[in-house]
Amino acid sequence: MEMQNQINYVIVEISGRQFWVEPLRWYDVNRIPTQVGKEIILNRVLLASENSGYVKIGIPYLDTVKVKAKILKHLRGPKTIIYKMQPKKKTRKKQGHRQDLTRILIDSINVTKN
Repeated sequence: MEMQNQINYVIVEISGRQFWVEPLRWYDVNRIPTQVGKEIILNRVLLASENSGYVKIGIPYLDTVKVKAKILKHLRGPKTIIYKMQPKKKTRKKQGHRQDLTRILIDSINVTKN
């Protein structure tokens, strides 16, 4: 039996990083190699907070909480400039980087009772 809208937020691990996630909001995460428009389920939930103020902490993950998300688009992040210089050696190196990102929309957070 599934119960929805009892959870305020969850902390979930997505592509090697941890995010504070709320329903019906979008987030930019490291590139997820799937098609645009596809729904994914995020099952690496570390912490869940309910409306009543009760907090569940997983060791290491919560098996009863699943997060449904939809992939909106693939994009690239802002350019970061890496500049390395060694004084008095005439060595300078300027390098740029743009991270590949995926924008996901959190549809719902589901809790299943076992």
